[in-house]
This record gives sequence, structure tokens and C-alpha cells, in this order.
Amino acid sequence: MRKVYLDTTQSNMYISVFVNDAEVVLAGTPVNAMSVEYKNSEYLRFAEEYDIQFIFADNVPKVDFYSVPMVDVFAMDSVGGYLGSIGQHTDFEQDIPICYVDADKNCYLIAKSGTEFLSKVQYWKEQLIPYTDIEFLDSYEMAQDKYEFLDRLGIEEELKNAENK
Repeated sequence: MRKVYLDTTQSNMYISVFVNDAEVVLAGTPVNAMSVEYKNSEYLRFAEEYDIQFIFADNVPKVDFYSVPMVDVFAMDSVGGYLGSIGQHTDFEQDIPICYVDADKNCYLIAKSGTEFLSKVQYWKEQLIPYTDIEFLDSYEMAQDKYEFLDRLGIEEELKNAENK
């Protein structure tokens, strides 16, 4: 089946898209920053004990790569790596794989779900499994040269038109 890609970095809008005769794959590297009102001692404990610094709106990093499929970045560590969910927006209650991308853009599977990740968080760095099903590019433009992307503006225009009817 043909694959078409939907860029997730240009908008905060989360949409579901169906394309007849094609699989839609989310692409990009959005940063999933939480509101600072949620910053509490539990998140600070994760940073101190497990080297997992969840991302809050007052300290959003600029990720220097574009991933295909999408890696939804939700945390970073002290050596320049990122933690994220693969292929979908982060939801620890869903069976979404969690990965680690190191500073050299090597990707590793941490867990097959958020629940599994949280259950082994104390030793997450010791059981990383190389994961090669993600490609890291320098930009969205480079990804467009290699993959077939849906026209984001066309989709957004269609949604606006549907809302106005």
C-alpha cells in the first residue's frame, strides 16, 4: 500500500486523516511541552533520579532533526538526548512505543508502551534496544524531497470550509 506523510510540526492542531488507497503516516518532530502549572516535585524527582527532564513551556528545546515517522518529544536527558513516542502523540495510557534519540541521532526503543516505560523508568538507560525504523533528516524540506506529503494547507482549508457549512 502506498504511504503518504502528514507533517506534524507546522500546527498545534491534531487531526485524523483518511486517504483512500494509502496509509497516512505522521512525520516530524513536535515537542510536547506541558504547561508550567503542572511542574511539581514528581517531575523534578524524575529529573534528579532518572535523568528524565520532562519538557515544560518555559524551557522548550529546539530539536535539530526531522523524523519519519514522527517522534513526539516529551523529555530530554542531561547529555543532549530526547525521549519521545513513535508515530503518535504521546499518551502514556496507550500502547505507543517510547524511544530515546541520542545526540548523534541514534534511536533506541525504551518500551513498547507508556505503561511499560513507567514500570522500568529507574533503569531505562540500561535496556535500550537499537531501533532503525526511523529516519532522521535535517529538515521538513529534505523530507519533502524524499517522501510524498499531503498538502497541509489544503487539508486545513478543507477543515475550515467544513466548519463553516
